[in-house]
Amino acid sequence: MNAEPRMQNAEISERRRSAFCILHSAFDRGGLPLLVGIIAVILWHAAVRFSGTKIFPSPIDVAQAIGQLADQSLLWRYIGDSLARVACGYTLAVLLGVPLGILLGWYPDAGRAVNPLIQILRPISPLAWMPLAVIWFGVSNVAPIFLIFLASFFPIVVAATHGVRTVPPMFLQAGKNFGLTAPQLMARVVVPAVLPRIAIGLRVAFGVAWVVLVASEMIAVDSGLGYLIIDARNAGKRYDLVVAGMLIIGVLGLILDMILRRAESWASERR
Repeated sequence: MNAEPRMQNAEISERRRSAFCILHSAFDRGGLPLLVGIIAVILWHAAVRFSGTKIFPSPIDVAQAIGQLADQSLLWRYIGDSLARVACGYTLAVLLGVPLGILLGWYPDAGRAVNPLIQILRPISPLAWMPLAVIWFGVSNVAPIFLIFLASFFPIVVAATHGVRTVPPMFLQAGKNFGLTAPQLMARVVVPAVLPRIAIGLRVAFGVAWVVLVASEMIAVDSGLGYLIIDARNAGKRYDLVVAGMLIIGVLGLILDMILRRAESWASERR
């Protein structure tokens, strides 16, 4: 007689636990980071207010500065210019770096021949190339695109090369046993196997490229978020605009990193 009510109670309890797990997971993904951000803003405002500083801006000052940029139609222009430059340099590095890295990993003799040159150029900071980039390309979009390309290219090549060299030999042998030719083996076995490592390399390379973008825009061009920061510093010491530019750079970097994380997860699932 009591079996059915007990089953109903157990079902209700299970639904409640499922709902709690869903809410807890959603809070971990979105609510907890939002809460940390709110606390950080409150602490920032309190520090500025109680210190009595007249130089460092409060969150309200920064919000007003962002609104001012939007009213002057500079906000979206600067964001668009920065995104366009990083997209050009980074895409070029991907299109050249991934195939080159796969080939260097696939042909060990070629890898050994080119590796010393890569290891010489790779540790050189892309910012060290800035004076030469300005001489070669002038104050134009080409200079920061070139620096972004350098920042992205070598991490991508190294990640792709290492990925190919770590493909399990049994995968290759199995492909050969099925009669796959070298191009087919590359397309059906090697490339899917190295996708996760390449995805990690792409994410790391983009982080470096984003930092180099901001630094290059402070010298080599007259627009973009990096230019906004240095121009606000030099033109009247507008530290509210300086911090506004820094926050915009950080938020955009977070959004782009989330996109690359999704791509990385997709590549891991495809393996």
